[in-house]
Amino acid sequence: MTGKIILTCALTGSIHTPTMSPHLPVTADEMTTQALAAAEAGASILHLHARDPETGMPSARPDDFMGFLPRIKQSTDAVLNISTGGSSQMTLEERLAPAMAAQPEMCSLNMGSMNFGIFPLAERYEDWKHGWEQPFLRATKNVVFKNTFADIEHILTALGDGCGTRFEFECYDAGHIQTVAYYLKQGMLKPPIFIQFVLGILGGIDASPESLIFLKSTADRLLGNAYQFSVLAAGRHQMRLGAMGAVMGGNVRVGLEDSLTTGAGRELAPDNAHQVARIRRIVEDMGLDVATPQEARKMLDLKGGDRVAF
Repeated sequence: MTGKIILTCALTGSIHTPTMSPHLPVTADEMTTQALAAAEAGASILHLHARDPETGMPSARPDDFMGFLPRIKQSTDAVLNISTGGSSQMTLEERLAPAMAAQPEMCSLNMGSMNFGIFPLAERYEDWKHGWEQPFLRATKNVVFKNTFADIEHILTALGDGCGTRFEFECYDAGHIQTVAYYLKQGMLKPPIFIQFVLGILGGIDASPESLIFLKSTADRLLGNAYQFSVLAAGRHQMRLGAMGAVMGGNVRVGLEDSLTTGAGRELAPDNAHQVARIRRIVEDMGLDVATPQEARKMLDLKGGDRVAF
């Protein structure tokens, strides 16, 4: 608890759909506006997906990312972290295309193949804004998110070795931490390793204090002092498990990708900045300090915003 807390904001993702919240950013203008507000509220890392500006469907088109990446970079010093996860219904090549084009400081990297079930959301709404939404959600009952060992090695080589990009290793269960430890032992990863504990996705570990303690003890045993961690808890668990992670010496991720609510009841969050400001207030009230973007770069040994391709 002596270090500073890195706050990550995940702006839009590929789980929630436009029907679920009018505040979910879709267009380049919306992404830019919400990203800058989240950075101003205290997020030192902005985790970014893109969407089709007409339909809101998750997009892996580099042009959709380039609609907001340069604009955000010009107006904030925050670290821009591009997803390589995309959605479970994209190919590996599609998922990697935006990051390969942008060569960012940081990318997310899911550390294994898994069932990624968001199909229960398909039954929560009756009137859909777009025709693609309900079939997209239902499809996850029969689709596996694929990141084999070969896929992971390809990403580490192409983006890590090839572009100087470092990673947010997304671990949805303890086996994913084992995979991180394997690649550390093989010399394909260099400390500091940044692990995102992802709790609450159907197909992964549940969002509970016990699960968070288990993931951290597993990482401590396997990785020792070679890693730092952050906590991402889906839905209503976002704020309480994020606060718990901060108390345990970790960092925190919030944002509309992970939860659409304010964190208190079911009231929709008006934007991403609202969640960032709320978790910042919580951690500062506990006597902890929030890292600036430059402090986050130093903590994670990032290459710097002047060495990206946008």
